[in-house]
Amino acid sequence: MDRSLAWIPRAEFARVLEEVVDPHERALAFGAMTRINTLYMIARAGSGHIGSSFSAADVVGWLLLEELDRPFEADGDVYFSSKGHDAPGLYAAMIALGHLDEDLLHRLRRIDGLPGHPDVGTPGMPFNTGSLGMGISKAKGLILAHRLAGRTSRVVVMTGDGELQEGQNWEALPSAARYGMGELTVVVDHNGLQSDTFVTDVSDLGDLAGKFTAAGWGVLRCDGHTPKQLEQAFALRAAEHPDRPVVIIADTVKGGGCPTFAATSMAPGEWRYRHHSGAPSPQDHDSAHRELLDTADGILRGRGLQPLRPVVSTVDLPVKPSGVRLPELYGRLLTEAAHEDPRIVALDGDLVLDTGLIPFREAHPDRFVECGIAEQDMVSTAGGLAAGGLRPFVHSFSCFLHARPNEHIYNNATEGRPVVYVGSLAGLLPAGPGHSHQAVRDVSALSAVPGLTILEPSHPAQLAAALSHCRATSDSVYLRLSSQPVPEELAVLPPAPLVVGRGQVLRTGGRAVAFGAGPVVLAQLLGAADLLAAQDIELTVVDLPWHNRIDPAWLGELLTGIGHVFVVEHQYGSGGQADLIARHLLETGTGDGISFRGIGLTEVPRCGTDAEVLAAHGMDAAHLAREIGADVLGRTLTTQPTGDASWKLSATN
Repeated sequence: MDRSLAWIPRAEFARVLEEVVDPHERALAFGAMTRINTLYMIARAGSGHIGSSFSAADVVGWLLLEELDRPFEADGDVYFSSKGHDAPGLYAAMIALGHLDEDLLHRLRRIDGLPGHPDVGTPGMPFNTGSLGMGISKAKGLILAHRLAGRTSRVVVMTGDGELQEGQNWEALPSAARYGMGELTVVVDHNGLQSDTFVTDVSDLGDLAGKFTAAGWGVLRCDGHTPKQLEQAFALRAAEHPDRPVVIIADTVKGGGCPTFAATSMAPGEWRYRHHSGAPSPQDHDSAHRELLDTADGILRGRGLQPLRPVVSTVDLPVKPSGVRLPELYGRLLTEAAHEDPRIVALDGDLVLDTGLIPFREAHPDRFVECGIAEQDMVSTAGGLAAGGLRPFVHSFSCFLHARPNEHIYNNATEGRPVVYVGSLAGLLPAGPGHSHQAVRDVSALSAVPGLTILEPSHPAQLAAALSHCRATSDSVYLRLSSQPVPEELAVLPPAPLVVGRGQVLRTGGRAVAFGAGPVVLAQLLGAADLLAAQDIELTVVDLPWHNRIDPAWLGELLTGIGHVFVVEHQYGSGGQADLIARHLLETGTGDGISFRGIGLTEVPRCGTDAEVLAAHGMDAAHLAREIGADVLGRTLTTQPTGDASWKLSATN
């Protein structure tokens, strides 16, 4: 969809920074201008975090313009965001000041562009962030390294107030005080909202200043949207607390600086902030752009200066794909199941919208537990609920659910406590947020947990059967849910028996069989089968939803007369289906005379559009067809596009 979007070129930033002499007015103009470019970047990318970027924009602007000494240079002061959601705003400021190439303004969430969350592959980013709660600890380590190298540099870390629910933050504080880290300043973007709702309604931080004081830190507070107060706060930090770490609690407004997105515009009683993530609507984009342009131009007119001269670009905006999404359907199914089964309790990790739990929370408020951004606490709480005879269903993004509380999941398993862990946003896609949010090691991390089954449904009917299995089994289950729309060819599949370790043949072919799980992999495999059929290669495609269970009898019967086996996984292959199937083929002798190949990720996943990233990792239909076809024919296949949606395969010796 073509649309005209406007952005501010670097030359205009240079003009404004030179002509506006007063530092406070200059910072306000800079903040409005970087917000305009942040809005442009997110609208063009089709996703991003407006609210967090806007709430932090004035703090970031003041730091980069007035406070830090040579930020982003090898021996300069260090700034980074621990929360990571404000990356588009930080990128916009860095581009404006020449720390990043201006062309990157047009490449947010594109391959070889700017990732959705900070990544060390981007110049000026000292750490990967987006996985919350790690920033203060990383800053401490960097300061210790600097001291050993004889270097003195200030390190400023931005955190979110929701992020402070992660326990690692509080583990990090006492030793920073003990080591007298006067180099360290933490700025809390205190906007009162986390993801979609209010911090006080999730896990209230209580006396935040008192908590830092008790850990031996200096505490200051200011309005994070007022440059003069920011200036005073950093001056007091240097004068009053030179030899110990300091937190500056910057009171901000989520979406601040722009009435269209400001949380202060939420209606009375409205619980959900609508602009945490995603692209703005055309109407919201246009009204916000006018507001921000008026703010900047108002400062310029007050100084008798020429208004801004934005550049207008016609861009092809991404279209949000349609179709049923499994987490949304899952939420409705769980809500219905809870009407029948009083044991069911749902626990959420601050992702009630993304995990489909809004219907459950409304229908069963007494059996809904909001745990906030505290996955370890959530999983152990589930263990206690299971000990009390209930059936807890634990929810978060897969990338967070399997990793930080991994020890707690194992502990529950050693106690024999049946818990259902439901991870959405599973697998390689969506690729726009970047690798902190791409769950590609969850299967490897959980496959060996005793008494835990990993189950990934690929279509609505199979999801319903999977939920029934979760309710009936005495084992724990990790229910792995892709958040991508289910393709039509899978969405219409009828119900079929769900038997542990067994799959379903989706397409019958010849002597080559490909296994996969979930809508992303299976859609690409079915597409690859179509491409191969044009070359007279018939591929059997099997939906195997069990990642760490296999029925040897079923497998042996399925592979009778088969010459080639392929296992495709949109995660790291170690510990997954390829290892599982290969082991059984070797142990049972079923694999005699069969060529075997596992296809999965071997490197950190890329950030970009879904199509870009699938192709980059060789996981799209065209690449899969080329690889499978080459193995079957014993010679190299090349894949070339012949149109928007069709591909031609040609064989070369």
